[in-house]
Amino acid sequence: MKLLLALTVVKLEEVVAVIKRLCYCLLLLCWGVTHAQKDSLAQFKKKVLESVEVDLLMSYYEQEGTHAAVTGGLGNEYLTDYNPTVVVRIPMNEDAVLTADVGMSAYTSASSSNGNPFNRTGASGEGQAGAYPRGSSSGNPPKGSPWITSSGASGKDVLTTLNVAYQKASDDRNRYWGVNLGGSTEYDYESFNFGTSFARMWNQKNTELSGKAQFFFDRWKPIIPTELHEYELFQNTFLYDQDSYFRGVSIMDDQGNSVAAYRPDNFTSYSFVHRNSYSFSLGLSQILTPKMQAAVFMDVVVQEGLLSNPLQRVYFEDRDDYYVGNFRTLGNYTSPSNDDLFHLADDVERLPNRRVKVPLGMRLNYYLNEYVVLRSYYRYYTDDWGIDSNTLQFELPIRLNLSWKLTPIYRFYNQTAANYFAPYNAHQSTQDFYTSDYDLSGFSSHQWGLSMGYRAVLSGLKIADFGLKSAQLRAQQYNRSDGLSAFIVSTAFQFVLDQ
Repeated sequence: MKLLLALTVVKLEEVVAVIKRLCYCLLLLCWGVTHAQKDSLAQFKKKVLESVEVDLLMSYYEQEGTHAAVTGGLGNEYLTDYNPTVVVRIPMNEDAVLTADVGMSAYTSASSSNGNPFNRTGASGEGQAGAYPRGSSSGNPPKGSPWITSSGASGKDVLTTLNVAYQKASDDRNRYWGVNLGGSTEYDYESFNFGTSFARMWNQKNTELSGKAQFFFDRWKPIIPTELHEYELFQNTFLYDQDSYFRGVSIMDDQGNSVAAYRPDNFTSYSFVHRNSYSFSLGLSQILTPKMQAAVFMDVVVQEGLLSNPLQRVYFEDRDDYYVGNFRTLGNYTSPSNDDLFHLADDVERLPNRRVKVPLGMRLNYYLNEYVVLRSYYRYYTDDWGIDSNTLQFELPIRLNLSWKLTPIYRFYNQTAANYFAPYNAHQSTQDFYTSDYDLSGFSSHQWGLSMGYRAVLSGLKIADFGLKSAQLRAQQYNRSDGLSAFIVSTAFQFVLDQ
């Protein structure tokens, strides 16, 4: 009996040991299955960006007009601009994307070239004070016209930009945040900027709230009109100093008399050259129905510093007029046929050192059918300089097939004039602020165009290891009520790295 009890105890201990082993194995199995599921979920979590993408962008802009700000609201506004840009987006992991874009804007400007219009063989300044040629003689007298393009350094330049941005998404893809850093430089201006952004979605991603803050810290390298530059240096010996650009030059009044009375007393040097801008944006978008989406947004922009352009002339109605060149052209001065007479400036543009801008807008997109979507946009803008404006834009993307889309575009814009605007030779010398820049005048404009887009269903075209994802060609015509007209054509090619 004792033997049987002992054997039973042994058997129970073995059974318990077996049960313990089974429980341990089961725990190990559960742990492995749980972690395998987590690894599987991590492995199949959709990335914010699946692969490296590269955008190749190019635009060409050409304009014509008769209200050049550099020559006081009158003159040749012909300008061309080529703008190639490369944008690279790199997935850092499943949730984050790094974006870098590098751009160049190479322009030629008849208006800017007339910072020094008196010598068509390169007498414009080289971008530095004191870089104007000295000691003109009566054998080669300065002459110029607001209608003729000079060949100086300020007539053409290259604007170079570089921007880097980092964006990260939450695991559920309902929250995004980002930071960015960038800068640009050209012959008379430098800019540095940084900012941050966020987006929050809920209601099954039908509702989105987004915001952005951007900060710009800019610096002018002031280039001023030649006659003001020389007068600042030599004052009353303006016409006699052996180093003056105007030595021996005949300056005439509005009667054709040679005089030495040119005194632009309103002009003073700049006490500061910085311009800072702070921009804050907030937007809310909502899917209203299966076919309709709406969005509203608001921006607040505050600018401080040197907000005027040192190269832009101003003329006073209550001051005597003085000219250099062929006086017999005076009756034809405002006509493009004037090629040898120039009106000497009374001062440069002066504007307040603070400006607050507030745009308010909305978008409404409506899905008409599987081929056509109507996109509409409206914006109201106001600022404390007296400008109020309205913008209305329509786009009608028409899907031709799985790959091709045709989009007609129309945009209307109007604005009131700034408090400080007056046309050529219409300002008063007693004013604190003045400008003859027609961008700050009252006008309306119409812009219409056409865009053709292509999206590759199967990427057949490749450059190295990059396959074409999409392409777009857009052309637009712009006409303004003050006579300015422009033509813009742009292309965009998006490539994705094949993995």
